[in-house]
Amino acid sequence: MITRRSLLATAATGATLIACPAVLRAQSPRILKLSHQFPGGTIDQGDARDRIARRFGQAVEQRTGGSLQVQVYPTSSLMKTLAQFSAVRKGALDMSLVPLSYAGGEVVETNLALMPALVSSYEQAAKWRTARIGEEFSKTLSDKGVIILTWIWQSGAVASRVKPILEPADVKGVKIRGGGREMDMMFQAAGGIVSTMPSSEMYIGMQTGALEAAVSASTSLISFRLDEMTKNLTAGRGRSFWFILEPLILSKATFDALTPEQQRAVRDVGQEMEAFSFEAAKADDEEIVKVYAARGATVHDLTDAHIAKWKDLARDTAWKDFAGKNARCAELLKLAEQVA
Repeated sequence: MITRRSLLATAATGATLIACPAVLRAQSPRILKLSHQFPGGTIDQGDARDRIARRFGQAVEQRTGGSLQVQVYPTSSLMKTLAQFSAVRKGALDMSLVPLSYAGGEVVETNLALMPALVSSYEQAAKWRTARIGEEFSKTLSDKGVIILTWIWQSGAVASRVKPILEPADVKGVKIRGGGREMDMMFQAAGGIVSTMPSSEMYIGMQTGALEAAVSASTSLISFRLDEMTKNLTAGRGRSFWFILEPLILSKATFDALTPEQQRAVRDVGQEMEAFSFEAAKADDEEIVKVYAARGATVHDLTDAHIAKWKDLARDTAWKDFAGKNARCAELLKLAEQVA
């Protein structure tokens, strides 16, 4: 017999289940939107940055039992390339994987992420996160509303339609893209004709003649197919005067709205992605040599003597300018120099 008491008991049980946080999460997972500028692919194939984003999303979903999911929007399909960092800062975008040098006009300290000849090897780059520079740089970004989840470093190569670019003297008179304010400043001091554009626009720049040489991560120079127009490639394998930090970042506003378990998951997974990011970057430094050589480009490697010349020029130009911006910039540069 169905009694009034049994009906009330059933209703109460249902209400309890509906109100249970675990049930609510299962019914309505939190969706994080992640926008980046790089070509899309799959979790196993394509641009390494896109694969990192997809691997992160898959691992976070598994780690949180589905309560937190990540939707990846490649090729700036959700948001324009140069708007992504600002949107993350303001909480209008949850996540991005972005070259931090793009944010230098908004947060001047981020220009440190592409400071010429400051970092010249992956071994040196890998020390940043746990060194004092990593702690202070992360704090600077957190104070601006951005949290670094994965420290992704990429070595740069130079694709040239003209002569090979090995040392500062080779830049004179060449229309070149450096990828960041400080890099451009150094090229200008060497007599280069600087063109400013995101890496996603390098192909059209080379195609139209607006560029004669472009410096970017090996991964980007592969993904954006500059091999079709390159005569000389200066590879970034082993060493380079161009190392960029393009981390996986999360809006602090989004992070603060997550549960403690979800916060722990995104931090843990983000750090776990670091090993894969280094492995993928180094693999692309080798792959670019094969891709460009197959197209007929002549491949060149930098020596320690080449790097020393770039460093001398950078110290007198870009480093000096950056340190003069404010006391915080000077402090961060000093800490970065301590990482040998």
